[in-house]
Amino acid sequence: MIRIFALLLFSLVICIPDALAQPAQQTAAKQAIMIDFETGMVLFEKNADKKMPTSSMSKVITTYLVFEALKNGQIKLDDKFSVSERAWRKGGSKMFVEVNKRVAVEDLLRGVIIQSGNDATIVLAEGLAGTEDDFARALTKKAAELGMSNSNFTNASGWPDPDHYSTARDLAILSYALIREFPGYYKYYSEKEFSYNNIKQANRNPLIYRDMGADGIKTGHTEAGGYGLMASGVHNGRRVILVVNGLEDEKARAQESAMLLEWGLRGFENHKLFKAGETVETADVLMSKSGSVALVVEDDISVTLPAIALNDLKVDVKYKAPLIAPIKKGQEIAVAEINIPRGATIKVPLLAAQDVEALGFFPKTVAKAKLYIGNKAGG
Repeated sequence: MIRIFALLLFSLVICIPDALAQPAQQTAAKQAIMIDFETGMVLFEKNADKKMPTSSMSKVITTYLVFEALKNGQIKLDDKFSVSERAWRKGGSKMFVEVNKRVAVEDLLRGVIIQSGNDATIVLAEGLAGTEDDFARALTKKAAELGMSNSNFTNASGWPDPDHYSTARDLAILSYALIREFPGYYKYYSEKEFSYNNIKQANRNPLIYRDMGADGIKTGHTEAGGYGLMASGVHNGRRVILVVNGLEDEKARAQESAMLLEWGLRGFENHKLFKAGETVETADVLMSKSGSVALVVEDDISVTLPAIALNDLKVDVKYKAPLIAPIKKGQEIAVAEINIPRGATIKVPLLAAQDVEALGFFPKTVAKAKLYIGNKAGG
């Protein structure tokens, strides 16, 4: 189903009260969501707001904080962090760092992103915040700032903890923010392998090995949460973000995510309906010097549509008539209802393009009289 993706980072706020159903699309994932990166429209969702264990997908918000520290100049890629015994002893997937050695931030990032190393994740957390507990509190704070309203982090790696959780929608919000804010660092997510300590490990993301435009993001697995994947890809310049979780094994994760991402990339198109400031319609204004006012949109308006549905799109302009002067430039006076096939409706405010001055006293009196006589004659 298609809805608008509620994301604080979007500058355009429009509303779709009814969903555009895609009943033929199904998934074995327990939780899933797919959004269009440009328009924010939700193309598909299933239990997207249900709290779930996030396993190693939690490492994405860890890298977000590292990227932010790099961007702000707090650290550099060639800075080195010391490996504590706690990080070295951590179980699960590993980068295989050595205790008391110092490792470059860039190597640690690759160890987290490509090798999913729990040890590397803790080294970064301790290097930035002193302790993993303090870093986890910073993760939860950052999640709230990004609009991830149903997330809580108790560690940096996604190690199982009943108080460590997120949702598919929140992870999609995180994916959007990661790609939007750090395009230069996002490249690490498409690297297929990394060697450290003479140990080569392959990227666990099954989609980047397929010729389908996938370029990230991160897999995850725990017994409680099942197999999950945060994914993104580009086709003909259009990007889609996908989150799935709760799949039964690696094969199901690869098949389901590939099927959904392919459908999202190729089954839809983006269309720019109006440019910022473009006139959608001209409305009559009674008792005014100009007689009319142009109705314009404040921002660019783009929508994501099924590839075969463009000809079925309709736009209706609605306002309370009659409009009567004076009207101020920028005043919201109408709504454009964009009716997407199969029931979805986007409502976009329309603003007055210019000031509309009222008639002087005598002309206005005459106009009122004509309006009164016309209304009486109309019965």
